[in-house]
Amino acid sequence: MAPQYAPSLRSRLAPLLLFLQTGFIIIYAFYIQIESDVKVDGTNFSNFYPEFQDVNAMVILGFGFLCTFLVRYGFSGSGFNLLVAVMATQWAIILNGIESWYYRGKIRVDLRSLVVAEMCTASALISIGAVLGKTNPVHLVLIALLEVSGFVLNEWLLQTLLTVRPLNSIMLLHIFGAFFGLMVTWILHRKGSGQRFEKEKFDSKTGLFSMLGTVFLWMFWPSFNSVLVDNRTPVRKLGAVCSTYLALAVSAVTAAAVSVLSSPKGKLNLIHIQSCILAGGVAVGVSISVVHQPWEAMIIGFIAAILSTIGFQYLKIHMLLAFQCHDTCSSTLSTHGLPGLLGWLAHFLLQIKDCDDHTMAVQFAVFHICTLLNTIAVSLSMGIITGLLLKWNVWRPPQNKKCFDDQAFWEFPHLAVRK
Repeated sequence: MAPQYAPSLRSRLAPLLLFLQTGFIIIYAFYIQIESDVKVDGTNFSNFYPEFQDVNAMVILGFGFLCTFLVRYGFSGSGFNLLVAVMATQWAIILNGIESWYYRGKIRVDLRSLVVAEMCTASALISIGAVLGKTNPVHLVLIALLEVSGFVLNEWLLQTLLTVRPLNSIMLLHIFGAFFGLMVTWILHRKGSGQRFEKEKFDSKTGLFSMLGTVFLWMFWPSFNSVLVDNRTPVRKLGAVCSTYLALAVSAVTAAAVSVLSSPKGKLNLIHIQSCILAGGVAVGVSISVVHQPWEAMIIGFIAAILSTIGFQYLKIHMLLAFQCHDTCSSTLSTHGLPGLLGWLAHFLLQIKDCDDHTMAVQFAVFHICTLLNTIAVSLSMGIITGLLLKWNVWRPPQNKKCFDDQAFWEFPHLAVRK
């Protein structure tokens, strides 16, 4: 079967990557300029660089190892994650700098713009988890480029039409990525997905590698949530770090408890642990600008873990049977979508609680609801467009029996048949 797949990558992946990378180099040569000012929102390079590295570690190591849980898809899970991340980040830098290019003639790049680009990329990596193993790398690159385009468009709409703060609009990446991914996997639904795919399984070794990705994400999530908080107010930044850590800690404890309670044998479920302990970080990240007290973050983490664990336990099979939506990671909705919606609701309630003027409260409620509706509408629309584009047979999707199999894309010299 190997020769059948070799032309697919040779004639499609290589030209696509070379074309895109050449185009990026040309754009960067003429329109990209490194910011000469060493200050980044009042913080010098040496102070901001560790936070950039934390976000970088989450995107590359965290999401990369997290996708290695499938027995025969470890090379692809980690390798394609890196490929998609670096391509999408280059594209996000260009899209985020269009306004700067329009007014200044150049796109200014600094550490903050790199961080924002990687956060846009994170939304694409969330979506890719839903179609992991059922697509080829050409699909994944196209998904990432189109989703980053949609996410930047949504961010621009929120900030321009609804005057949403940049931090709040970017943190909606969890909701955007979850609904985009579910829509793509729904459009790309395969016959026979109701039955588990032959190679869609994991063992203790791959589970351990995947847990390593969860540990990376858990450790660096406070930086992810606080990196864009205004550095000129250290108290707010410290509050964001502490709130995220407390929410993550509570969600880890709660996820373990709910996992044991939901098990017929009263044992911990590794998949529950590695996915649902992150729910608190997702939820508090969406509401980070209005969370000021430790107990608020802890309650959000507590509810997020319960919602995520129960959703993980029951949503995948119901989504598959009711909507023909096969989510490979099973965490697109339960780890990012539902906790993201919870974070949006927490932001709504906490902001209303702190608002003394009734008129302002009503105005905020309308704008906040419009923010969610706009995000979901753009994500679903872009997901449909992307799914329909990827349904073309010209991209040569893998056959069902070759899904979740590294041998369709990677060389294994020790398995070669020697004549």
